[in-house]
Amino acid sequence: MDLNSASTVVLQVLTQATSQDTAVLKPAEEQLKQWETQPGFYSVLLNIFTNHTLDINVRWLAVLYFKHGIDRYWRRVAPHALSEEEKTTLRAGLITNFNEPINQIATQIAVLIAKVARLDCPRQWPELIPTLIESVKVQDDLRQHRALLTFYHVTKTLASKRLAADRKLFYDLASGIYNFACSLWNHHTDTFLQQVSSGNEAVILSSLERTLLSLKVLRKLTVNGFVEPHKNMEVMGFLHGIFERLKQFLECSRSIGTDNVCRDRLEKTIILFTKVLLDFLDQHPFSFTPLIQRSLEFSVSYVFTEVGEGVTFERFIVQCMNLIKMIVKNYAYKPSKNFEDSSPETLEAHKIKMAFFTYPTLTEICRRLVSHYFLLTEEELTMWEEDPEGFTVEETGGDSWKYSLRPCTEVLFIDIFHEYNQTLTPVLLEMMQTLQGPTNVEDMNALLIKDAVYNAVGLAAYELFDSVDFDQWFKNQLLPELQVIHNRYKPLRRRVIWLIGQWISVKFKSDLRPMLYEAICNLLQDQDLVVRIETATTLKLTVDDFEFRTDQFLPYLETMFTLLFQLLQQVTECDTKMHVLHVLSCVIERVNMQIRPYVGCLVQYLPLLWKQSEEHNMLRCAILTTLIHLVQGLGADSKNLYPFLLPVIQLSTDVSQPPHVYLLEDGLELWLVTLENSPCITPELLRIFQNMSPLLELSSENLRTCFKIINGYIFLSSTEFLQTYAVGLCQSFCELLKEITTEGQVQVLKMDQLLGNMIEMWVDRMDNITQPERRKLSALALLSLLPSDNSVIQDKFCGIINISVEGLHDVMTEDPETGTYKDCMLMSHLEEPKVTEDEEPPTEQDKRKKMLALKDPVHMVSLQQFIYEKLKAQQEMLGEQGFQSLMETVDTEIVTQLQEFLQGF
Repeated sequence: MDLNSASTVVLQVLTQATSQDTAVLKPAEEQLKQWETQPGFYSVLLNIFTNHTLDINVRWLAVLYFKHGIDRYWRRVAPHALSEEEKTTLRAGLITNFNEPINQIATQIAVLIAKVARLDCPRQWPELIPTLIESVKVQDDLRQHRALLTFYHVTKTLASKRLAADRKLFYDLASGIYNFACSLWNHHTDTFLQQVSSGNEAVILSSLERTLLSLKVLRKLTVNGFVEPHKNMEVMGFLHGIFERLKQFLECSRSIGTDNVCRDRLEKTIILFTKVLLDFLDQHPFSFTPLIQRSLEFSVSYVFTEVGEGVTFERFIVQCMNLIKMIVKNYAYKPSKNFEDSSPETLEAHKIKMAFFTYPTLTEICRRLVSHYFLLTEEELTMWEEDPEGFTVEETGGDSWKYSLRPCTEVLFIDIFHEYNQTLTPVLLEMMQTLQGPTNVEDMNALLIKDAVYNAVGLAAYELFDSVDFDQWFKNQLLPELQVIHNRYKPLRRRVIWLIGQWISVKFKSDLRPMLYEAICNLLQDQDLVVRIETATTLKLTVDDFEFRTDQFLPYLETMFTLLFQLLQQVTECDTKMHVLHVLSCVIERVNMQIRPYVGCLVQYLPLLWKQSEEHNMLRCAILTTLIHLVQGLGADSKNLYPFLLPVIQLSTDVSQPPHVYLLEDGLELWLVTLENSPCITPELLRIFQNMSPLLELSSENLRTCFKIINGYIFLSSTEFLQTYAVGLCQSFCELLKEITTEGQVQVLKMDQLLGNMIEMWVDRMDNITQPERRKLSALALLSLLPSDNSVIQDKFCGIINISVEGLHDVMTEDPETGTYKDCMLMSHLEEPKVTEDEEPPTEQDKRKKMLALKDPVHMVSLQQFIYEKLKAQQEMLGEQGFQSLMETVDTEIVTQLQEFLQGF
């Protein structure tokens, strides 16, 4: 592609490709796609996006096409790969000028330079790093910033390479430029600190941007650039200096407004400092050992003392808590039970930790966590009032949950309490003792303190097992608090029922459960929605517990189910509806058939909810789970759900429908339980099997369930099912068999010797079969090969007789009156299966399996008679002399035993 003649044409087509008119847009995109593999195309794109006089949208599109080309055609081995000559020209052109005026385009150019660097630096592009280093030294603000931006993206990309040779190259690079990177960062940092008091926001922001970018470069070099970073004085000097720099930047926050771009960049820089420490600790725990003491002192002082007042912000506190938590939990710092087995590095780190976490320090951290960070904030209380469902989603792990302060403080409390429980248990027990009895509803602060302490007791439930008599506390303290109905007491009602949920699987006497169920029934009628939702959560934990007893629960079943259904109707958020549905599912699963009288309302509501949730596939998954348990609970009566149930299965398992990506697994499970509980086949149930062929083609992890569904149809109505689908199934199975390995195909072709080997192995491994039914079946199977004049089978005749006699010993019992033998495995069709009180009642498929078992040769065919008939047929085929020769191959003792069993024939 000639640059001079092509530039105008490419520019025109790119302009058309930015059009909103599809009639103009589509042909332009097709033309650009054809040019992707044309020599010279990317040189034209480079000329276009570096021409600052052209339209921004056109330049943006040119950058994107260039970046796309790097991904597809830059590698030497790629189809239609760019020539080495053009790549050399492009590399030179990319780093000629760092003067892009548009931020978004500058970032894209930096990213695509980094993509090329990943493939070519340093071998094919040795001049890249030296050029960047020189460019970040220039005085021109724009050029300096763009070069620094590119320097960061290149460093980030090279640091991410994982092959050993690439890691070695990056280590060499880091060693060579680390001193420069430190000097660069210190220069920009000092400049920012000098300018911060000027009040000139533009100057401050420009300086802060350079500080942030240079720190990003240092982060990658420090964390990924050294095998043993603690041996490098520059690295350790930088890390030790972070704490002083952090103090300086935190103090700067006093003079920068709380709501402007500078404040945002300042906080990002402060967070980046903490990320350097966290990443270094994660990647190099032993190199971090000299930093443990300082990290703990710094974090604890800013998070748990007045030092941080007025300068800290939530994300910074979260990062400091994460740093404390990572040091506390780090396995590298935990000595073995036998100290002598621990490395000196581990013992040194452990010694530093123990010296820091003294009794006063631990006590202050614990008290501060509970009495300050666990308190519900004004914002949370306002959200509770204005958006109760949003409040519960946040509390139970919403999208922003993992980044917020509350979960971070709770995790830190759990980790510290677990690590130092002997020290902290008396502290928490003392806090509990001060809160005995009811709390004045007018004293909101006292209510919130009690809420915080109860939160701590719930989080530390496993650690407090031996220290708290929870049963007595439940009866004497917690239960009365649940009965305080004042509106101001709702935080405690919600917290107490949550607390009980945390202890239910730890320490809760079974005899107390009826009292708890009574309380749950009352709280499911609470005037506050948050309390009701929390109560539903505790109910789920209660019925999921291994000590759950259905007989205790049944008296409350109707009330609870009705109230849960009302809650399901009342809530509007998708996440909340999913949550309540899961609770309903758990209840249905545990009580099984006992749910039948109460599900009418839910059965009527689910079709409406399914329709309303068309755009919410995760809610539909919850509905499918509920339907699975409903069908199991209703048994044969689930046939009444078919008008709704079968279309749901049809949609969920149709791989041509987009929702199947989310619904398939649960949809298949629902299909299976529907078949297992179906009293009879219906045309609609038979019709949805049309979905199966594409499912078998997927050969996915769901294949096992698909086979179970096929078996379910055969059990349900084999004749009707196979008449309709046998041919298609055989074709699908043949396609599946094509995926067998070449070795497997070769082995199948050796059927000359396969039969003999199989019989020999069968005889040798007979002792591995322990179930009498299986042993009899093996005997019947081998005897079915007779009569035969096949030499292979006659060679194995002795083994067949041996197995047959072993089978007779397994199944024959002597009639004491007549002295004759009979097969004890023969069953009458009149026999009914006996079900004990402890067993689940059989499903419809269980009954069908029973009827099929009655047709099983093991239960229908007398092994004694079958042996006699087969031997007689073999005798008739070979004649008396030939048959006697065959019998002589059998041990005389075995022949004697066989004759005894066959007396009377």
